[in-house]
Amino acid sequence: MTEPEPRPTVWSRPERGTRGPAPERSRRQITAAAVALADAEGLAAVSMRALAQNLGTGPASLYRYVAGRDDLLDLMADVVAGELDLSAAPTGDWIADLVGLALQSKAAYARHPWLLELTAQRGTVLGPHAIDYLDHALAVLAHAPGTSQQKLETISLVTGVTTLFARHQATATAVGSTSAAQAAHLATVAAEGRHPHLLAALATAGPPPSESPADQDALFARLLRRLLSGLLSQS
Repeated sequence: MTEPEPRPTVWSRPERGTRGPAPERSRRQITAAAVALADAEGLAAVSMRALAQNLGTGPASLYRYVAGRDDLLDLMADVVAGELDLSAAPTGDWIADLVGLALQSKAAYARHPWLLELTAQRGTVLGPHAIDYLDHALAVLAHAPGTSQQKLETISLVTGVTTLFARHQATATAVGSTSAAQAAHLATVAAEGRHPHLLAALATAGPPPSESPADQDALFARLLRRLLSGLLSQS
């Protein structure tokens, strides 16, 4: 069976159609308005009609800049990718540099919780800012061990782990901290004596980390360093 042709990306098409009146806005302005709408009301609130209403125009006028909502979502995701600061040159400590990038990404998820929903619902096309991020991450890994394929896989893994932590943090914020209750439940179960390995681990593990943003960032950085330190070195 022949594979379907990939749809053209929004960045492969002109900024606006050639027909119609002179442009009143730009894709940048439209995307910024869509991000603001999603930040305020969630991803489900972002529709061409709602966005047009916020901009004080008709929905049809927006189709001169984007083909539809999918284009808009791709643009929104790339705008968030553009918030990451890639200006610092790699330090030579590729683990620390990657952890720094991951912390920036996790903070972006916290600023824009709808992005977690977007990445869960559909894959996003790599736009210009996301490609800049990928190139910068590869520059960070230039002197790390491993093949190019292994380095690309490492970047994908860091992205996945970052998304996982961001989702956990967003859930904890929404429903309140459950770490203490979970720890108490595990301690009660372990004390019954049917799970000796769990009992031994809990006896030396200490209290669970708090759900404060600073403690969660420290936990995330610590675990990510541990993961990266063995990942490419074992390639």
